[in-house]
Amino acid sequence: MISGAPASGKGTQCELITDKYGLVHIAAGDLLRAEVAAGTENGIKAQEYMNKGQLVPNEIVVSMVKRRLEEQDAQEKGWLLDGYPRSVSQADALEALNIRPHVFILLQVPEDILVERVVGRRLDPVTGKIYHLTYAPPETPEIEARLTQRSDDTEERVKLRLKTHRQNVEDVLSIYSDVIVPVSFGSITSSLFAEKSRFV
Repeated sequence: MISGAPASGKGTQCELITDKYGLVHIAAGDLLRAEVAAGTENGIKAQEYMNKGQLVPNEIVVSMVKRRLEEQDAQEKGWLLDGYPRSVSQADALEALNIRPHVFILLQVPEDILVERVVGRRLDPVTGKIYHLTYAPPETPEIEARLTQRSDDTEERVKLRLKTHRQNVEDVLSIYSDVIVPVSFGSITSSLFAEKSRFV
């Protein structure tokens, strides 16, 4: 399992880890969207909650995660569960099903660096490519002129997201205390956008 705050580099780390060890990358959010799109029983149930603006109940998401972890590729290659569980109740539900990681990777990045990474992010609506104004600037003035910023990539909003993440993660850590591997980027000031290889 891997956990990290917004902009901690979790996506980059997942890519590096799965490439290096041949693991199956499983993200609960992706599973949820796939089941909704496929119109499965769980997907239909989940869509009902989402349409009302409500959180999808734990039992539905845990059921999706369990089924995915039981598939042949995950059983044979091993798995990397990305960003899940996010609460004690989710972790308890996995424990009850005897789903437990050998390693729980906790990415630790100082808040000021996280805020800088998020606030500087920009999206090219034409190509879908993500840039950073400082660490991975656009190649041409033409591209720079069309870049957009997500509405929740402001300093105020990212600090709220970080606070929520900290509260949730602290509760989950107690369950996995015996398998936690903290990875600290405290002394690193350059960005994951520019130098993925530094973080292998």
